[in-house]
Amino acid sequence: MEYNFNGIEKKWQRYWAENSTYTVSNKSDKPKYYVLDMFPYPSGAGLHVGHPLGYIASDIYARYKRLKGFNVLHPMGYDAFGLPAEQYAIENGIHPAVSTEKNITTFRNQLDNIGFCFDWSREVRTSDPGYYKWTQWIFLQLFESWFNRKTQKAEGIRQLVELFQQEGNRNHPVPNEKFQIPGLGSQRFTAEEWNAFDETTQQALLMEYRLAYCGYGEVNWCEALGTVLANDEVVNGVSERGGYPVIKKKLRQWYLRITEYADRLLEGLQQVDFSEAMKEMQSNWIGKSSGAEIDFDIKSQISDLKSQIRVYTTRPDTIFGVDFMVIAPELDLVDQIKTPGQAAAVDEYIAYVKSRSERERMAEKKITGVFTGAYAINPFDGREIPIWISEYVLAGYGTGAIMAVPCGDERDFKFAGHFNIPVTNIIGAHFNGEEANPTKDAILENSGFLNGVPMREAMETVIKAIQEKGIGTRKVNYKMRDAAFSRQRYWGEPFPIQWKKGTAYPLDAAALPLELPQVDSYKPGPEGEGPLANIPEWVARELETNTMPGYAGSSWYFLRYMDPKNDQEFAGRQATDYWNQVDLYIGGTEHAVGHLLYSRMWTKALYDLGYIGFDEPFKRLVNQGMIQGSSRFVYRINGTNEFVSHGLIAADETYNGQVLDKIHVDVNFVDGVELDLEAFKKWKNNEFAAATFILENGKYLCGTETEKMSKTKFNTVNPDDLVVKYGADTFRMYEMFLGPVEMSKPWDTKGIEGVHRFLKKLWRLFYKEQADGSFAAVWTDEAPTAAELKALHKSIKKIEDDNERFSFNTGVSAFMILVNELTDLKCHKKQVLEPMLIMLSSYAPHVAEELWQALGNRSSILDAAFPVFEEKYIRESDKEYPISINGKMRTTMILSLEASQQEVEQLVLGNETVQKWVEGKTPKKIIYVKNKMVNIVI
Repeated sequence: MEYNFNGIEKKWQRYWAENSTYTVSNKSDKPKYYVLDMFPYPSGAGLHVGHPLGYIASDIYARYKRLKGFNVLHPMGYDAFGLPAEQYAIENGIHPAVSTEKNITTFRNQLDNIGFCFDWSREVRTSDPGYYKWTQWIFLQLFESWFNRKTQKAEGIRQLVELFQQEGNRNHPVPNEKFQIPGLGSQRFTAEEWNAFDETTQQALLMEYRLAYCGYGEVNWCEALGTVLANDEVVNGVSERGGYPVIKKKLRQWYLRITEYADRLLEGLQQVDFSEAMKEMQSNWIGKSSGAEIDFDIKSQISDLKSQIRVYTTRPDTIFGVDFMVIAPELDLVDQIKTPGQAAAVDEYIAYVKSRSERERMAEKKITGVFTGAYAINPFDGREIPIWISEYVLAGYGTGAIMAVPCGDERDFKFAGHFNIPVTNIIGAHFNGEEANPTKDAILENSGFLNGVPMREAMETVIKAIQEKGIGTRKVNYKMRDAAFSRQRYWGEPFPIQWKKGTAYPLDAAALPLELPQVDSYKPGPEGEGPLANIPEWVARELETNTMPGYAGSSWYFLRYMDPKNDQEFAGRQATDYWNQVDLYIGGTEHAVGHLLYSRMWTKALYDLGYIGFDEPFKRLVNQGMIQGSSRFVYRINGTNEFVSHGLIAADETYNGQVLDKIHVDVNFVDGVELDLEAFKKWKNNEFAAATFILENGKYLCGTETEKMSKTKFNTVNPDDLVVKYGADTFRMYEMFLGPVEMSKPWDTKGIEGVHRFLKKLWRLFYKEQADGSFAAVWTDEAPTAAELKALHKSIKKIEDDNERFSFNTGVSAFMILVNELTDLKCHKKQVLEPMLIMLSSYAPHVAEELWQALGNRSSILDAAFPVFEEKYIRESDKEYPISINGKMRTTMILSLEASQQEVEQLVLGNETVQKWVEGKTPKKIIYVKNKMVNIVI
């Protein structure tokens, strides 16, 4: 039988589907193992060859763990809500539900073609009301909970109400330190005051404690998209999707109080197997620091202004080195303190800052800012400190204000130099006047009562002094802010919230799901509200018009996979106790911070509330690298329709002095670098039909460049095409063969042929082509030789180690080496071929299953046991020794490693070559060094 990979693969894909081979039970005597891929968004473009990299790696590992005796959960579903689907609907006049369904069908077909072992009976879609019913339910649990800082966990809001009724909030201060209680102008209230508050005031106070809460915040508003964007969705002042302008705008938003979990999120990183780089990214995002908050009085030309600036600093020891203040341009305080002479400059600068994303403001090195005209007063020496605004200070971090110490901070130093602000030296010889020095080891100078005090000691001294003066307090701060949890969009989960006279009330759980209504228009509602605000029936019911963000459904989907058919709860406790944490989570680094932090927070909250028994969702995380596109370019003489082959172009990318247009061309009609001229002429509806070419050696050769794989660069390759041409098994193994899973690497279709030849060579260990072109089975039941067992067991150890280390590229190499060795040994023995197929079934499941059945097995290879490595088979029994006469090697001999000195001497002296060189003389001695050499001295 010939290797008909297309027929074989379709046959087994049908068999596995019809027999529910990959369906997994929640009850098993086997140990469990949960392998999960990051939730894909089903885009209209479908999969290109870069997308399946992580899926193939997880599939290999899931199959391997099944062979090792585990009950393996390996599910798949779709992150189907979100901005891309809605934007596609707007641009193409298709309802997002329709386009999403179509895209999912495309994705499913592509995934099935590659032969993944997903348990499709557990498929979930975030846009399915049966799924988002439970997303809404979890939101209600967050809404009805608060974070008790004394117990360090989430608790029910009703308990907080009871505490307020008994003792006020003296033991549980408001999390938002800027909040003032309506009518009181403070943050503290007694039990008597609480009980006297009306319903509206009580609910407003409770909102300040809820884990899911509503408030007003400055957001990234994109008018063209009609929505708020997260910071990481804004690049260079425009939306990442579509490139539309983004401005800052204050809107009512829902938030998750993730900041309350900051310490637990940091501590949890010590319990999980993430890369150090990933842990560092998460830690930096949380950004925990210790220091003090200090109040500075403001001196302004506005006579009736009685105001202060509260500054957070990690270096209170530098208080006497403060030469200017910088506050965030967004602060309301700016309008209060700007002087008439500076007002125009301040307003112009604020307008500029509103067009900038936080990412830009923090990343760019450009120095910008404006003096407000006002001054702050140093609380220790009375010095007047000019107050500036600058984009590098963000309103959401700390207090939105910094005290600038140019001698100790490089950014402050450059700012002072740019605006000619005098610099005070408080660190003596540690400051050279040319660059800042952030040292903590100087003895302080020009520092009042701190003169002569080491900086490290001064930190505690200043904190005590500001607390004694009543002008500040010790403070732990976090860079992370509460997560914006609403979008002014249609295609997302509706909030199960009803507004009554301006107060938010939760819907009853029995009313869930609150289904997304049908709409004809996706235009934003009035005042920046979502499209749901345009539906009279929705508004009449006083329902929330925002929808949840894309990450809502993806924050907990791993739990639903455990019990997807449960219509009574999001997942039964028996199921979540059995599957517990995800043992292996695989996905790209683009989700390294946001998604992981949100998912970790949701897990901790559900754990606190008693719904699950673990508080970290993912035990081990592997971030796959990116498969990059290998782009191809053609070069057109500017203003003509004539194209020049790449090898004829000058170093300055001109041709005979003529300027060239460098144009991306579709890689699918380029063989290596040679352009298919006829296909190119027909491309883009015959746009290049009249093209002429200047060739080299009769060929047009394209330029190349490694870039991100993207449709806009015409460098995507559809896996469906490769599966048809080479087979899914070849495609799977080639993706792994490209390099380590964690590394990024360029795609090169030509290399796939080598892996395809390997599978054909594997086939010939089982079938031999006859003279008439037919194939005959050649396997036998003979006992394997020592050499064959050695080759097999060496591979068992290597492949098992590679699988555990996720080193699948070297695993593919090990299979190639094994097949070559068995071919050289002319080994066609079932006792060797069967264990090889079991190992191979993780990488190339279709051909492995076909050959396994051909060998006479009736059960699936998926239910076989991974072969056991036995060291005795690879232990060397003999060795080739160099044989020397008087120190010069004259021949080699294979000798047993167990041979004695006497046996070695007899064997060596009996060798014909040795006898020739000895010439009948009696050796003085024979030196035998085991495992190394033999030397005859004559």
